[in-house]
Amino acid sequence: MTTNKNMFLVKPERRRLWQLAAIVAAIALGLASRAFPQFVPEVLGKYPGDALWAMMIVFGLGLFAVRTAPWKLALAGLLVCFGVEFSQLYQAPWIVDIRTHTLGHLVLGSHFGWFDLVAYTAGVAVAAMIDKLVLFRRRS
Repeated sequence: MTTNKNMFLVKPERRRLWQLAAIVAAIALGLASRAFPQFVPEVLGKYPGDALWAMMIVFGLGLFAVRTAPWKLALAGLLVCFGVEFSQLYQAPWIVDIRTHTLGHLVLGSHFGWFDLVAYTAGVAVAAMIDKLVLFRRRS
């Protein structure tokens, strides 16, 4: 029985096409959750969209950091999400003006909310599980 010694030297990595597909799916589901709120349980409110936004951030980071461990990617994603949320406490006129535009609002949000942090944490956790189980594999 022969073993391939190099098999242990190959670092796991993400496939960029699958990362891109995950990003597109998260964006589509997130926009749909806001456009069609009747399909989201009322008790969840806008938070599924926030969780999907956080998932998109993690998948987006994974598109560039193809060999980064899933837990490091999740931590980076959580830091980005929390950073954007806490930046909403800054209300200078120039950034408020950016946030009034659709794209600025989608990227930067508008109002700080503690429950948003919970939604981001849930979204990052789900994205990390998807990343670990599906997207982050050894190359053969």
